[in-house]
Order: sequence, then structure tokens, then C-alpha cells
Amino acid sequence: MQRRDLLKLIATATGTMMVGGQALAYDLVQPVPLSDTGFSKDEVALLNEMGEVILPKTDTPGAKEANVGATMAVLVADCYTPVLQKTFKQGLLDINKRCKEAYGNDFLLLSAEQRTALFNTLDTEAKAANLAKGLSANLEMSRPNHWEPGDAAPAPHYFTLLKQLTLYCFFTSKVGATKVLRYVAIPGYYDGDFPYKKGDKAWAT
Repeated sequence: MQRRDLLKLIATATGTMMVGGQALAYDLVQPVPLSDTGFSKDEVALLNEMGEVILPKTDTPGAKEANVGATMAVLVADCYTPVLQKTFKQGLLDINKRCKEAYGNDFLLLSAEQRTALFNTLDTEAKAANLAKGLSANLEMSRPNHWEPGDAAPAPHYFTLLKQLTLYCFFTSKVGATKVLRYVAIPGYYDGDFPYKKGDKAWAT
């Protein structure tokens, strides 16, 4: 899947353009340890479970198998502004609060049906909230880093951030690229960290 097509898919699925311009950069960086992200192993496990509701395992792998939670933690830490980070983390707390209010249990103790029902409700609420803020999939794309420090743009609903990260992390993972998408090993084996130098030509498709 071409990166542009993935961004269009995410915008269509969430009703809002992809948040976090730096996440789309081609700069090569050293792997970030979990301890530097501000997320714990338990929180990564929770993100994997939440991601699995959005992209469940069927006859193909789901979000948990791609370990999307670990990548989400890095992207939130490295590519989200403080306002977006706060929105995302408070959203996780709100999800758990709503689980207890609606079902009397933490998210991890809910049944698959309860998790799906809650996320369907949150998805509807998120799209309505973003629309009320003037955020949509048709937002001016000439500003790819729309949510940057100092920008007055309102933060999207936290569920939008969760859903976007789940989709992005899954379809850019090795599992998503080789076991879900139609993958052809050209020019060679899968390499999610292929070197790029400024000025290199794009691959032909």
C-alpha cells in the first residue's frame, strides 16, 4: 500500500486527516526504548487489546499480533505535541472510566461484545466531536504538520487518535505489510527500515 493511499484510508475511516506529521517522515533514527516513551509495558498491552477491537484477528492477523501498542507508544512520545499527548493519555483513562460506568469492569475484563459496543459508541462520538470542531478528512493538506507546537488547531477526539494510530501502526508493520496486504518482495526481502537519502527517487509501482 502506498503511503498516500494509507493516509487516505485513515482519513476516510476516522473522518479526520492523519495527526502527527513527523510520524510520516523518512528520517532514519535509532530504535526508541519503551522507557523513553513514558508508557509502561502494561499500557502497551492495553493499547494492543484496544487495537485488536479496531482491527481484530480473522483469517488474517489482528492488531495485537502486529504489536501496534509498542509503535503507538513511540509515535505518541516522538510525534505528538504535548497537547495531543495529554489528549491521548487522558483518553485511555476515560475509556476505562466509561467501562466501569457501563459494565462495572475495567476494559481488559470486558467481553469482546462489550468492547465492540463501547468502541462503536466512541467512534460515533468522535466523528461528531471532530465535525463540531471543524476537523475533517478534507482539512487543508498543504499543512502536513498541522498539529505542531504553537498551532491553535483544536485536538481531535482521543478515540480518533487511537484509531488512526492503530491503522497506521498495523499497515506499516511487517505483519500488516506481508500477511494482510498483497506483498511482493521487490527489490528484495521486507525491510521496514530501508535507508533513504534526501534526493533519492521514489520507487516505481
